[in-house]
Amino acid sequence: MAIAKYLDPKNDIAFKKIFGSEKNKDILIHFLNDILGSFKKNHIVDVEFLPTILNPETAIQKQSIVDVLCKDKNGAKYIIEMQVSATKGFEKRAQYYAAKVYGDQARIGEEYHDLKEIIFLAIADYVIFPNKPHYKSDHIVLDKITYEHDLKDFFFTFIELPKFNKNHEELFSLEEKWCYFFKHAHQITEEDLKKIIGDDNIIHKAYTALNQFHWTDEELRAYEAMKREMMDQKAILEYKIDEGKAIGKVEGRIEGEAIGLEKGRIEGIEKEKMQTAKRLLQAGCGIDLIVQATDLPREQIEDLKKYILEEPSAVNF
Repeated sequence: MAIAKYLDPKNDIAFKKIFGSEKNKDILIHFLNDILGSFKKNHIVDVEFLPTILNPETAIQKQSIVDVLCKDKNGAKYIIEMQVSATKGFEKRAQYYAAKVYGDQARIGEEYHDLKEIIFLAIADYVIFPNKPHYKSDHIVLDKITYEHDLKDFFFTFIELPKFNKNHEELFSLEEKWCYFFKHAHQITEEDLKKIIGDDNIIHKAYTALNQFHWTDEELRAYEAMKREMMDQKAILEYKIDEGKAIGKVEGRIEGEAIGLEKGRIEGIEKEKMQTAKRLLQAGCGIDLIVQATDLPREQIEDLKKYILEEPSAVNF
């Protein structure tokens, strides 16, 4: 069987390499303009990457982590999320993240009238809005009667990949080419690629960045470890769904499935992060790469590395 030349951009390691690095900043700018151009007045010419860990108000609150956070020269901030696993209340989480970033501006000395707009962009590998037929939906705040757009600082765009069903010969716009990129890049042939790219150098660069022959051994090990982690998370989710259904049948409660899902999600988040870090360490990946992949504190990863070296057979999460 032929080895796929291009990796999957939905993989967290690949996504952050392409859209979250200074080296490929032009890809991110191009992508944002192509996807958000329908409601963004100002063309984005440059962005500055910001820390992706949104610190809590108090020590006991949970930290919030996003995939990519940046701002343009006008101060507008962009939150970009790649969401592979179905998550209950993801649209609420989107609003929470946007509000958190918006509110943090006031904490660093901005006056209310100087607060800048927040744009949240999510690419989801599952259906978020079952009643919406189109793969892309843009959300803004409008006056209920006049439909005037007076509250201008929040924008939400969701791309639901399962709803995008065009083949490579039907791609017309740059937006469609990006959607095809996320859904099929890891399955594409060289012949089809030439037809898709056309004369667009940036999309060509995005595919080149996915070419595994340009990746280091360390990056490939991290990618494969994350790939296994995604598969494990999917298996865990399916198990919790089955467990929830069983609870519902035994106890006669319809909400059994929801209980199983929510319980598994809450209990598993930190465990999954540590398991991912463990696998990346065992694969020989560097601490900087593991911090980027898991968003765990460096000190925690260093402690885990020491523990693995001292008791390699005792690490079991």
